[in-house]
Amino acid sequence: MEELPFGVLAALVGLCGGIVLGLAARLGDFCTLGALESAVYGKDQRRLRLWGVVLGVAILGTQFGAMAGLIEIGASFYHAIEWNPLASIVGGLVFGYGMALAGNCGFGALVRFGGGDLRSLVVVVVMGIFGFITLSGPLGPLRAALFPQPEAMGPQGIVHDLTGLTGLPAVLIVAVIGFGCLAWALSHAPLRAAPGMIAWGAAAGAAVVWTFLGTSWIYDASLGAVGVEGPSFTAPVGRTLIFLMTSTAGGITFSVGSVVGVMVGALIGSTVRGLFRWEACEDPRELGRQVGGAALMGIGGVTAIGCSVGQGVTAMATLAWSAPVTLAAIVVGALVGLRQLIAGFQPE
Repeated sequence: MEELPFGVLAALVGLCGGIVLGLAARLGDFCTLGALESAVYGKDQRRLRLWGVVLGVAILGTQFGAMAGLIEIGASFYHAIEWNPLASIVGGLVFGYGMALAGNCGFGALVRFGGGDLRSLVVVVVMGIFGFITLSGPLGPLRAALFPQPEAMGPQGIVHDLTGLTGLPAVLIVAVIGFGCLAWALSHAPLRAAPGMIAWGAAAGAAVVWTFLGTSWIYDASLGAVGVEGPSFTAPVGRTLIFLMTSTAGGITFSVGSVVGVMVGALIGSTVRGLFRWEACEDPRELGRQVGGAALMGIGGVTAIGCSVGQGVTAMATLAWSAPVTLAAIVVGALVGLRQLIAGFQPE
């Protein structure tokens, strides 16, 4: 293993974590938009409460791993870049609205594509392209001017700020937040009656911890040449597309492994549940709506420096301030989009 290039090692870390996330989505029903739809319109909170399990495990594992010196939270870009609240709010709202139009977030689209849904391939490709248009393409200078993201001048984040404000030890703050998420999730009796969902939720949270542990080790071994990363599915999708087109000119990265891993895990999970089937879009209007939503997700996800998973789970595991703000904005944007779509289906 030590003879493998650091980029390959990072990709393997991402691949393993991605496979678990893909399995959690297919076998444990872990999904952002699906959780909102079930809770708001289906009156079923199990998928929403499952997020408490995912976040609780991810937060506790990541934070205690950092306290043990195993995870370099400060080296992740969630803490290395100065937080821009406006970018989190605007990017989150745009991403959430686009998620509703597309019918899934980037992670969910990868999962569906792994299950044979060719419509999701269009969503993935368009989102990846518009992500890079916003990151380093024609919209890059405008994004940088409107939402500057300079390097952080010192420690930042929820734990750092609350410790300084309250004087409480960091371990107590982490325990309250992490176990609070678990308590909120498991206080819901219908979720407690679904141990399979709970187990896959815990596995998804553990997958985030694994990626931070693995990339932190590689970060130290490579003397900082490879960054500390966790799962995210906006710009990483674009990086994967670039790798597939130019692999002889560029190296493999964590992003590639993570994206491919999700599709592999989703394929395995779909096969196990007998859900794999080829699907295509028969309604041009539906396809147009999904393409528009995918473009908005690419723009919003890059602006907010993360998607519903990248900010909502991965950044939350690091307890960066951007995480709860972006996730809240994504939820609001998604609810507005869903309400608009449902109102459009009502007869006049």
